[in-house]
Amino acid sequence: MAVQSVTPSALREAVPARQVPAPLLALLAAPIAAGANAPVLILPSTAGSLGVSTASVTWIVTAFAWAMAIGTPLFAGLLRLRGVRVALRVSSVFVVAGSALVALAPWLPALLVGRAAQALGGAGFVAVAMSLAAGSARRMGVITSGFGVLGAAGPLLGSLIGEAASWRVALLLSAVALVAVPMVARYAKSAPTPGGSFDIRGAGAVVALATALVLIPQTGAALPVLLAAFVAAALLVLHVRRRPEGLVPAAVVRSPRFIGAALTALAVSTSYFTLLFALPRLISDRAGWTPGSIGVGQLVALLAGSALSWGIAAASVRMSRRAVYGVFLVLGALAPLTAVYAASAPLLLVAATVAVFAATGSNAVLSVYAGKEATAAQRPSAIGLFVLCYQLGGAFGPAIAAVLVLG
Repeated sequence: MAVQSVTPSALREAVPARQVPAPLLALLAAPIAAGANAPVLILPSTAGSLGVSTASVTWIVTAFAWAMAIGTPLFAGLLRLRGVRVALRVSSVFVVAGSALVALAPWLPALLVGRAAQALGGAGFVAVAMSLAAGSARRMGVITSGFGVLGAAGPLLGSLIGEAASWRVALLLSAVALVAVPMVARYAKSAPTPGGSFDIRGAGAVVALATALVLIPQTGAALPVLLAAFVAAALLVLHVRRRPEGLVPAAVVRSPRFIGAALTALAVSTSYFTLLFALPRLISDRAGWTPGSIGVGQLVALLAGSALSWGIAAASVRMSRRAVYGVFLVLGALAPLTAVYAASAPLLLVAATVAVFAATGSNAVLSVYAGKEATAAQRPSAIGLFVLCYQLGGAFGPAIAAVLVLG
């Protein structure tokens, strides 16, 4: 790809004045994982409270993942133009408003709006955290390991909070990230790009394409949805040609290395999220475990996978890219195959461990690869687009699980 010159002023705009501690970045970004996974074991009670089917209530997971997917590149654009503090403020507003709506929504459609708002705010927090950690696989590994740990705890926390209080309180877990906002704001400062403007048309094309892609598994690949995805993709391609420095930088999306990293992350995350939502039913049907036992088992399995993923993130600096891709793709395929044929709960939980290891490790390592395909000024956009691809797996997975297992 062509190398673009970067002025000292651009570098100052892209790099924070003081390095934010990695654990603080994890506190900012990781609670969204707990919020995303909290519904895993409480979908039946949520469905009963709202008077809908369990398959229908999985839309609260899909809406959350969709908003996470589109929100990360959108907030990356805002971060690039207006800086860290503005991105944190706007994200906080979405989280607070969305949480209030989740707490009060009487119907499923209103609940979906609240969950989407929560996820948009969380996506802003993720965009800020990953942008501030960009360039370091170890720092990114701390963030994604935090994702893994809280994501692992999410199902059990959701179940326990749902039993002790209500499912509505369980769906407020992502709001914990608000605690980190003032501390990150004090550490991190970045100035907006002089003369920059937000790429509204690019944002619209990204949202349209991501929405159509999310609807494909939900609608069984209906022809109108496929046509909408094709049209949205074509419009986005045309827009990138007209505005190559916009929200979707042409130099980034034309890079084979970026495309390889993004598609690998999409495949591995789809595998992980499908298993995450299918395993409780599979373990219940095949082994007869209670929801509490399943929650504890999943917690142990996912924590183990998350801990191992930090190791691969640290070791990746001594591995070739081909070896890294090989590890993630093989494990990402092995986990669902194991789940299909496993007849015992322990073996199903091993599949969950492998899946979260591959997903969390790939998120940490491949996001660094993706970020290196961009200039310093474009790095937030590159990471935002990478996370969009990873989060699409979070939308595809529950929909696939609903069709194959939960329906």
